[in-house]
Amino acid sequence: MEHIDTLLYARWIIPVEPHGEVLADHALAMHEGRIHDLLPGSQARNRYQARTTLELNSHVVIPGLINAHTHAAMTLFRGLADDLPLMTWLNDHIWPAEGAWVSDEFVYDGTRLAIMEMLRGGTTCFNDMYFFPEEAARAAVDAGMRAAIGLILIDFPTAWAANADEYLAKGLALQDRYRNHALVHPVFAPHAPYTVSDEPLEKIVTYAEEVDIPIHMHVHETADEIGASLSQHKQRPLERLQALGLLSPRLLAVHMTQLDDPEVEQIARCGSHVIHCPESNLKLASGFCPVARLLAAGANVALGTDGAASNNDLDMLGEMRSAALLAKAVAGDASALPAADALRMATLNGARALGLDEITGSLEIGKAADVVAVDLEAAETWPVYHPLSQLVYSAGRHQVTDVWVAGRHLLKARTLTTIDEREILSKAARWRDKIARSDAARARGNDR
Repeated sequence: MEHIDTLLYARWIIPVEPHGEVLADHALAMHEGRIHDLLPGSQARNRYQARTTLELNSHVVIPGLINAHTHAAMTLFRGLADDLPLMTWLNDHIWPAEGAWVSDEFVYDGTRLAIMEMLRGGTTCFNDMYFFPEEAARAAVDAGMRAAIGLILIDFPTAWAANADEYLAKGLALQDRYRNHALVHPVFAPHAPYTVSDEPLEKIVTYAEEVDIPIHMHVHETADEIGASLSQHKQRPLERLQALGLLSPRLLAVHMTQLDDPEVEQIARCGSHVIHCPESNLKLASGFCPVARLLAAGANVALGTDGAASNNDLDMLGEMRSAALLAKAVAGDASALPAADALRMATLNGARALGLDEITGSLEIGKAADVVAVDLEAAETWPVYHPLSQLVYSAGRHQVTDVWVAGRHLLKARTLTTIDEREILSKAARWRDKIARSDAARARGNDR
């Protein structure tokens, strides 16, 4: 018999590729951080002897979920300012709080809290955009989690950089540091068309070609953004980005709630990726991404939560359900975005957008063993007729029992193995107390 590291016997395995396939009573073999085999359980018992064997008799095993858009450290602002329009939320609460509190320590502590939440919900990879990205990378490495770390760029000064040239210089240094890292994958992250001017965007296009990494950016998030661009540039944002050379397979365009039919076709034609954040869009009343039309046109659409300050969670199982339901309502078609498509958006489509589809996103032999087990034997998901539909429409993140990243068991029977939960929660409580006092004082000052 062949000796391997880990062998999972599962009631169901959904590999995502082939699309929509559900394998009953199969086994997943993991060895040296990779998927070694996927085969019927009866065959695995005669072929492999594993150092660790798990009998997951009521579980569905899936690829690790990929949160394709986060501001992870903003978990420390969760619930700070709710039920407000986007620009009021930003101008009166979030940006002042960031100016007062964002630091290397803030980003490290906030990202660790986000990682704790994401791992407990089955997310194995997140694509981040925030200040002090070196601290987000450090938090991911410390936890053993996969992360695409955004090399943030914005026109105005912050605690991390004074101007566009300094953002770029620091970002390129970080990219060089992590360019061959097993878990950290750098991504350029200009914030948005309305916060980054033409010259820095043109530089990013050049640098992205040179170092061969994606570009992650908020685009067409609100109707106000479109109106401001028409007023300032006499162009819609996508038209401006096209003129600057950004519309290419490198671009991850986040939100995209304001698209006309020609723009849908344009995105599909140029190969840019759309990152859909349904719950954040709903909460901030930003609009509706036309997911069904984008998919029908051939565009790659992935899924993200956005930050916990505007969602207010980092729950990718919940996001899948919201995406599927919202797509049906927007399209006026109950067959739009079926469960298999929603799961693909949360896994392989995200990996493809990040240029990681040769590494993760599906349970295929040779890929990294980024794996999640979800126990469906619960009142909320029982009985099971169609496990894929049950996963998307019924399962909750509390049913995630085990998570592996690159074969490392990071969540074991609902217990995190690389994270001190009490320490992280204690630090988050101290941040809450300081931030709440500051926000309340600022509100009193504004009322005078």
